[in-house]
Amino acid sequence: MANDILLHGIDGANPLGFLAAIGTLRVLSLDSDDVRLRWMKHENAWRPVLAMETALEEHAFVEHLSAKLAASVPSEVFALGDNPSVPLGVFRPYAQSCAQASLDGDRTRSDFATAFAGEHPIDKEGKVPDTALRTMSGAGHQHFLKFMRNFIEQVQPEHLRKTLFDHWRYDDPVQNMTLRWDPSDDNRYALRWSDPSGDPDRKSMGSMWGANRLAIEALPLFPTLPTYRQLETVGFHTQGARKTHWSWPIWDVFAGVDTVRSLLDMADVQRSDRARVQPKGLSARGIAEVYRSRRLTTGKFRNFTMGSPVPHA
Repeated sequence: MANDILLHGIDGANPLGFLAAIGTLRVLSLDSDDVRLRWMKHENAWRPVLAMETALEEHAFVEHLSAKLAASVPSEVFALGDNPSVPLGVFRPYAQSCAQASLDGDRTRSDFATAFAGEHPIDKEGKVPDTALRTMSGAGHQHFLKFMRNFIEQVQPEHLRKTLFDHWRYDDPVQNMTLRWDPSDDNRYALRWSDPSGDPDRKSMGSMWGANRLAIEALPLFPTLPTYRQLETVGFHTQGARKTHWSWPIWDVFAGVDTVRSLLDMADVQRSDRARVQPKGLSARGIAEVYRSRRLTTGKFRNFTMGSPVPHA
C-alpha cells in the first residue's frame, strides 16, 4: 500500500474525470501488468487511487506518465482525417491497415479504429457510423479527431499535474482545445449573458488540457459494435438520437485494465432502459456505485451531463 497514489484532482462523477482516470490506468498498463486502480471517497467525491509496483512521488509520477503518453498513440491512428464519420471507401482501407498492424504485433491502431467507428449501418450520405462519445463533427470548425491531435501535440507535464493533483480551475484555453466531455462544456448561448463563440476568455481559460489528453487514452476501452439496427458503443444505451445515456461503474477494490474493461461492459451496469440498476452481483464484483450521464444534443454538438448515482432497487 506504500505505493498507492491518490489522484485527488479527479471526480469520478464527471464524465471527463472518469475517462481521464481510466485513461491513466490504460497508458501506464501498456508495458506493465502491475498497475491497478480503485476508487475511494475523498473530499465528498469518488477519487481514483493507483497502485504501482514502484513508489513515485508526485513530480516523478507526472514525468513518468508524460513519457508514456509521448509514445502511446502513433500518428497513423489519425490517418482517418479530422472526424471519424467518413465515407465507407475511406474507412475500410483505414481499418484494414489498422488490422494489419495488429497482426504484425501492434494492437494500438486497431483498438483506436474500433473505438472511432464501424462499417454498419451506412447513413444516407454513405458515411460510416461512429462512437457515441463523438461530440462534434466539423460544425463551427470543431473537429473531433483534429482536436485530439491538438492535445497530443500541446499537453505538457504541468497540465497533467493540475488534472491529477489540483482542484480543477479550468484555466487552460478552450478555443480548439476541448472534446466536450466535461459538463462545463455545455455553455449554450441560451444559458449565458453573451454569445460564447465570441467570448475573448476562450483564448485563456475554460478547459483542462491534461484531463482531455488522458481521456483520449481511455477510448480503446469503449469499442463500438454493429447490431442489427445501429452501431453501439460500450457503456451506452440509445433510444433515438436524443435519448442516449452513458453508465459507468465505480469500484472500490484494486483492478487491472483488463478487469476494468470487463466492468465497463457489464450488463447490470449498462441496464439503462430501467429506472434502477439491479444490485445483484454488483457488490460482489467490487462495484460501489454506478453513475449515469445523459448525452445532450444541441444543434450539431453533443455534451454530457454530470453523472448521477443510479439508486439500487
